[in-house]
Amino acid sequence: MPDHILESRLSLPAPRERVFEFFATPENLPRITPQRLGLTLLTRGPFVMAAGTVLDYRIFWLGLPLRWRSLIREYDPPYRFVDVQVIGPYARWEHRHIFFEEEGGTVMEDRVTYRLPLGPLGKLAHRICVRRQLEAIFAYRRSRLQALLSRPDGAS
Repeated sequence: MPDHILESRLSLPAPRERVFEFFATPENLPRITPQRLGLTLLTRGPFVMAAGTVLDYRIFWLGLPLRWRSLIREYDPPYRFVDVQVIGPYARWEHRHIFFEEEGGTVMEDRVTYRLPLGPLGKLAHRICVRRQLEAIFAYRRSRLQALLSRPDGAS
């Protein structure tokens, strides 16, 4: 089954270091994830983000609890980092986060390369619902990031 790619781009009126730091704080991920997914960080802090950091989460998909473990494969603050799923619902999940300075703020780009399991059944699930669900999750994420990082204090 071929890989799928989801790309997202967002301009934020905040310095690159502040935007990167927001993402380098694992406790912030639930703040930018739709509540219906019930994302909970299971790994206990304090965290030192670096290549090799492992984070465990629990999410709910279609009402089913799933465990998600991600590994920070690359970490280059404040420019980029890459996390990959080690345990979770996807046969492959690689999420690249890139941060560029622009006049008045930061451009943040996401590129997710993913593959579903189960061959033809996974292909059907992608066509019926998974692609739309991921697009909706990233639309929510962009909206929350705009709200959170457009404020001087970053408060919600």
